[in-house]
Amino acid sequence: MDTSDLTALTDRARTLAAAGGRRILGIAGAPGAGKSTLAARLVEQLAGRAVLVPMDGFHLAGAELERLGRAGRKGAPDTFDAAGYAALLRRLRHPEGQDPVYAPAFDRAIEEPVAGSVRVPADVPLVVTEGNYLLLDEGPWAPVRGLLDEVWFLDADPATRVRGLVDRHVRFGKSRPDAERWVAGSDERNARLVERHRDRADLVVRLR
Repeated sequence: MDTSDLTALTDRARTLAAAGGRRILGIAGAPGAGKSTLAARLVEQLAGRAVLVPMDGFHLAGAELERLGRAGRKGAPDTFDAAGYAALLRRLRHPEGQDPVYAPAFDRAIEEPVAGSVRVPADVPLVVTEGNYLLLDEGPWAPVRGLLDEVWFLDADPATRVRGLVDRHVRFGKSRPDAERWVAGSDERNARLVERHRDRADLVVRLR
């Protein structure tokens, strides 16, 4: 099923939130597809009935990427704590007691994850999580799809997506030539990997 109607998407998320218990909605897509923007809009529209928990909070720290020799591939599947992300999703699916769960976020200003940044109250019925690799079926990412009630794949126009991604890298400190090289290399390799798994999504979203 394809859709580009933001009202219909909000209604679908609202129905999921009303289904009983804790539900988790995933929004997947390539780098720069607009996942965080759509997720934030949905959470805003649900007005206190949803919380956004980004996958990017599970980026490995820069120092650890340097130690592993992966800093030049930051954003690739093996530069995240995928098992830690899956463990958080399990905890979010089955909250214990009335204590909130705290999740990490990613601060683009410093390009580092920040622990304990996102508070998820026990009574919030919907968690929205977004990231590149929610649909991967290999390695430590494989359990993630089964922990999500629905996954929507955000399909963006490639030229628009790449242009916006370059601008974002420039905005957060890269020179434009460096940003263009990074996007053409690392980001687009990751985008091709993400695209190969789109058929595992419940819904393909094409926003105008």
